[in-house]
Amino acid sequence: MNLPSYLVEKLSQSGISRSVILALEEKLSKYGKISEEKLEEIVDKVIENYRKALVEPGENVGVVAAQSVGEPGTQMTLRTFHFVGVKELNVTLGLPRLIEIFDARSKPTTPTMIIPLEMKYAKDREKAYEIAIKLEELLVEDIVEVSSIDIVNNEIIFELNANLLKNRNINVDELKEVVESRIKSVEVKISGGKRGTPLIMQIKSKKELTLQQLNKLKDRILKVRIKGVPKIRRTVIRKVELGNGDYEYVIATEGSNLKDVLSVEGIDKRRVYTNDIFEVYSILGIEAAREVIIREAMRVLEDQGLDVNIRHVMLIADAMTRTGRIKQIGRHGIVGDKSSVLAKAAFELTTKHLYDAAARAAVDHILGNAESIITGQPIRSGTGHIKVYLDLWKLLGKSENGGSS
Repeated sequence: MNLPSYLVEKLSQSGISRSVILALEEKLSKYGKISEEKLEEIVDKVIENYRKALVEPGENVGVVAAQSVGEPGTQMTLRTFHFVGVKELNVTLGLPRLIEIFDARSKPTTPTMIIPLEMKYAKDREKAYEIAIKLEELLVEDIVEVSSIDIVNNEIIFELNANLLKNRNINVDELKEVVESRIKSVEVKISGGKRGTPLIMQIKSKKELTLQQLNKLKDRILKVRIKGVPKIRRTVIRKVELGNGDYEYVIATEGSNLKDVLSVEGIDKRRVYTNDIFEVYSILGIEAAREVIIREAMRVLEDQGLDVNIRHVMLIADAMTRTGRIKQIGRHGIVGDKSSVLAKAAFELTTKHLYDAAARAAVDHILGNAESIITGQPIRSGTGHIKVYLDLWKLLGKSENGGSS
């Protein structure tokens, strides 16, 4: 619904951004027709809450954010794995995941993706299944049931799962071509698979190899990718209820490869999501990475039933990404960037920082809060943020030469 222009003007003059006004209009549209009197009441309440949420100049927002996230963090469990639904995917949650996020680890322990589909595929489970199978990485080791080495004939023998090959629509000629193209030093022969006989793949090296070399070659062959997107080890199709009886099918994955997934036909590229922050940063940039940091941290906290205002997490994400690169919260990241020797020494490795500073004849100008507290100086925040000079003579109503004014 569209708010009357005078109410929009009232909200704008109170400092509320256009995006918040649009979000308010979208929210109100769900409630049908609302009287103008009620709308005025709602707008007044929004303005009141907005003013309450404003931060006073000089407020120590960093300390408040650290306390607001750190204290609930002490209540978090050390759960590492959470099973999403029945027989589905493992996801790292709890304190281990929060540490991963704020430590800016290059790879999450359990990378996952949520892949929505285009409308022509989103309602059809069979089409969703076809895309899921296309995505799922299939290695040689996935289709091998029994493996052995024939050192006399200098060859490796695999007994294959014929049903899996059929389900993944792979014929023996295609399999032979893939293995020979990836490993040039071998010749592949596939036989059997008829009338109940096992399907056998014999791989012979073009030159004589020792047992140790044959074992290494076998390990290489088992890791050859036959089909699918690299790093996407499993896929699961989920039905997501959208409300009003509407629904769609999405694909959840174990493993993440945003770049290659975006090139697969039938995927809604605008809504693909991965929990790999550095992968998002490398492909979509720092703003997208900041958004993932916020989402992932809030998801972990909410999963634990902890009520942390999103603004505290947003501040931490801003601090981590403000330089255009992702930096951890710690001595190798944000704290390490501080110019103050005393601030660094107050965090970790006190003697090391002091020795290094002494060796370099470093100068600390005592501008930040930590170093001001250490040296007993007033901090430059809160009431100490603003300098007020009092004209005592005017206050007492006297002139500077001692007479009354």
